[in-house]
Amino acid sequence: MTRVLYVIPCAAGPAPMVDRLVKLAQAGGWDVWLAPTPSAMDFLDVPSLEALTGHPIRARYRQPGELGKLPMADAVIVAPATYNTINKWAAGIADTHALGLLAELTPSGIPIAVLPFVNASLAANRVFGRSVESLREEGVTVLVGDGGFMPHPAGTGGDRLETFPWELAFEAVGGPR
Repeated sequence: MTRVLYVIPCAAGPAPMVDRLVKLAQAGGWDVWLAPTPSAMDFLDVPSLEALTGHPIRARYRQPGELGKLPMADAVIVAPATYNTINKWAAGIADTHALGLLAELTPSGIPIAVLPFVNASLAANRVFGRSVESLREEGVTVLVGDGGFMPHPAGTGGDRLETFPWELAFEAVGGPR
């Protein structure tokens, strides 16, 4: 049986390269569904990603009577994850489709990995640290710091795009090592 993976990209530098994660997961036999944050839509080549996944990409809640319910996920990857999304998610805010999915799925017990792409100044913020700890307490694998993605100095994120470790997030939800 094919496993279903939700990928939630946020509006961060590596987002245009989310196809790398999609292809990695598909090579592992996963059926990938993308549910980006609304701001991430400007970063994505939506037609190309819809062709790659074979599924529509929806960044908003369905309207009453609108078809297109997602299949149940077996795992979720939030990557690249932004400072805003991590803080809102940890605070329980569900004001977007992506955050609503995360609010519902976090207590479900399915594997969820988040791979932040934040600068060191934002990562040093106490609010961010509390949010990371809160998500970890909920069972979310947050891949930042030791064993994860290291925050970069402010203004240098562009230098880190090619080395964004998509495979870390995939491995954290049960992909091949």
